[in-house]
Parts: sequence; structure tokens; C-alpha cells
Amino acid sequence: MKLLATLTDPVYIPKEKYNWYDKFWLRLMNDKRDLPFISLLTTIHLVVISTAILLYTPLLTGWWWWLAAIPYFYISQLYFKGRFGLMLHCICHRKCFKQPYQWLHTYITWFVCPFFGHAPEGYFSHHLGMHHIENNMPDDTSSTMPYQRDSVRGFLIYFFTFLFVGVKNTILYLYHRKRKKLYMRLTLGEYVYLAFCIGMCFVNLKATLLIFIVPLLFARLVMMLGNWTQHAFIDGTNPDNLYTSSINCINTKYNDICWNDGYHIIHHLRPGMHYTEMPAEFLKRKDEFARNKAIVFDGIHYLHIFIFLLTKRYDKLADNLVNINNMFTSKEEAILLMKERTKRIPV
Repeated sequence: MKLLATLTDPVYIPKEKYNWYDKFWLRLMNDKRDLPFISLLTTIHLVVISTAILLYTPLLTGWWWWLAAIPYFYISQLYFKGRFGLMLHCICHRKCFKQPYQWLHTYITWFVCPFFGHAPEGYFSHHLGMHHIENNMPDDTSSTMPYQRDSVRGFLIYFFTFLFVGVKNTILYLYHRKRKKLYMRLTLGEYVYLAFCIGMCFVNLKATLLIFIVPLLFARLVMMLGNWTQHAFIDGTNPDNLYTSSINCINTKYNDICWNDGYHIIHHLRPGMHYTEMPAEFLKRKDEFARNKAIVFDGIHYLHIFIFLLTKRYDKLADNLVNINNMFTSKEEAILLMKERTKRIPV
């Protein structure tokens, strides 16, 4: 186990000087701390979207097409996917653009999102319209509670359930709670995306599979893997306790490229908090973390935790567990607690 050390995760550092491009976008934005999102979106347009368009044209054929397609898939779906997905997460929770320029958010939702496998409106409707309201409790359509969370079989059932009926269940959730605007947006986004993909298959089947259909399946796998890991450790006696229904990952490179997404307990406690404020908020609440024996890992991220869980390497998890205020007396005690919190909770 580890002691709570100095945090290395990103915080806001003001730029000494803004160039003309920065100044242009700052006039449209609510918060200058979100300027890195503009850099990311600019790069995505120059690298990802321009290459995707090229792959639809007859300019590349045969091996030349594959020589462009393979690095495209790596760059878009492995290098930029996490960065973009967690940027989308941030701008859904906090409006990035001033009111007259909110159409830019709509543009990101309807035009940019599909290149990363996100159906328009789906992420916002599911994440803010349902997940943060239910906080992984039984009415959450992506709740991990009914599953044994260190089981390969449990994860596969969880993933395929979400893949085949997750959207339908979310629409029904929103419908029964009379959130008409959200369930209409979610339904429209899913059907438009489906129709778009079918139509584009007649334009170029190979490019459509690579650019839109495979990324959709991959995105839903990644999101469910993330949610499974974020909500793998739950205190069955008090499942609505936000300190013990999620985890934090600190001092990891993942936080540098994915906007402090590792601070998931903090995010559920303060959903609207800017990502650069989360490390300080964690330190401020460390006594509460210790009092609740909250699970915090140092130096590893969700993919490591997912692999250690499904291979039942609790020793590896314990090696990277932060023993805040000496809340555990031994490694064995920590392992017993983690095993208890991954047990299936009947709902």
C-alpha cells in the first residue's frame, strides 16, 4: 500500500501569453481554463476528420487505402478517443461556449461525435439525464450493482446487456420520468445515426465500417469498461454513499491526457467542478475519504484496475492502494475490504 503523496495531476496554470488564435476563441468561451479543448478540437479536425473524408474519396485505392486506414484507426480510436470522450464529458457538465455560441456545442455533438463512435445526444442524455441522478443505484440503466464485479462472465453479461438494450432502457427511464426533451433527443440521435450509417454504407461500405460503425461498438465497450471499473467497489450496506460507490485514481498519466477523469469520487460529489480543481478538492476531503475507507489508487488507471479485477489480482490492487490516514492496518485488511465491495448486490 502507499501513503498519500504529493499530487502530480494537472491543475490550472495560466498562460503567460495568448496568441491570436487563443484570443479569438476566448471571446466565445465561458472559461479560459477550457482553452486546451480548442487545441484538441483543432487537431482532431486537421488530422482525424480530414483523413476520414479522404478515405471516402477515390483518391486512395488498394494498399494505399489500407496504408492510410490503419494509422487513421490507431490515431482516432486509440490516441484521440479518450481525450475527446472525456472532453465531451467536461463540456456536457460545464457549458464551454457562451450562450450566443452554443451552436458550437451542437456542432460537436452532431458532427464531431460520430467520428469517435458517439451517437448524437446519447452521451448527454444517458450521463446527465440518468447516471448522475441515480448514481449507480438500481434505477441506473448502467448500474454495476447486480453483477459480481471481479468476474469475466459478469462483465460480459453487463456489456452485452447494455449493448443490446441499454439505449432502449435509458429511453424508457427518461420517458417514465417525464423527461420528454431528453428522451426525444436520445431517440432522435440514435435513429439519425443508424440511418446515416446505413446510407453511408452505400457510398463506401469499407470506410463506413472503419470510421463510424466499428468505433460505435468500440466506444460502447470502452464506456462500459470505464463505468464497470469506476463503480466496481461498492459498500453493499450503504450503496448510495458516494465515497464508497466509486473510486479515485491519482498520480497517473491518464489524468494528464483525460482531464483528471480519475477523480471519479470527486466528480460524483461535485459533478459541475472544473477538472483542474479536483486535486485540491480531494486533498480538502481526505479525512472524509479515510473515514469512509474510500478506494483510491496511486499510479494506475482504469484499464490496469479492470485487468487486475478480472484476473483477481487483489495483491496488485493493494500494492497501489492509498492508505489515507492509515485507514487500513494491513494489506490483508485492505484486500478483504476490496473483495467484499466487489460482491454482487441483489437489487
